[in-house]
Amino acid sequence: MIRISLLLALASLPVFLSVELLLWLAVPGLSGVLITLGSGMLLSAFSALIITGLLGVYKIIVHSMLDYFSYKQRVQRRLWFVHARQDQINHLFYFKKLQIKHINELNRKRLLTLNNRKHIRLLSKAINQDLLPIKTKLPGTMYQQLQQDHARYRKKQDIEALLILQQKISSLV
Repeated sequence: MIRISLLLALASLPVFLSVELLLWLAVPGLSGVLITLGSGMLLSAFSALIITGLLGVYKIIVHSMLDYFSYKQRVQRRLWFVHARQDQINHLFYFKKLQIKHINELNRKRLLTLNNRKHIRLLSKAINQDLLPIKTKLPGTMYQQLQQDHARYRKKQDIEALLILQQKISSLV
């Protein structure tokens, strides 16, 4: 179709040249008919080009739409959607796992702190109960030193030092 329109455009050029020749030779009647013929050929050539272009665009659009709505493309888009959703779920699972791990670690530390406080409180009571019976048997400065050590270790939340102090007090008995 493009070849036809190009051939028409090229064929109109000799017609226009012959019109120029006829006008130079002073043949006005025939030159008017040839101008109409040349113009018609040129117009039909450009019309054919435009129609060919529009038909090509229409064909591309229809082919693209048919391809877009084809079974193969629908399955491919669905597969991409499922794959993207699976990636999204994997990311959510990973971050949820991190969040749960973090929350569990915080809860573990909180429970460990509470448990340590409870044991320090119980150990402090046991040391006080061990100190009361031997209060009269120890010199005043030694008893006060043990009381100060007990208060300092309890304030620092130092379980190991409190255990050593309890062993020291039990060895004094």
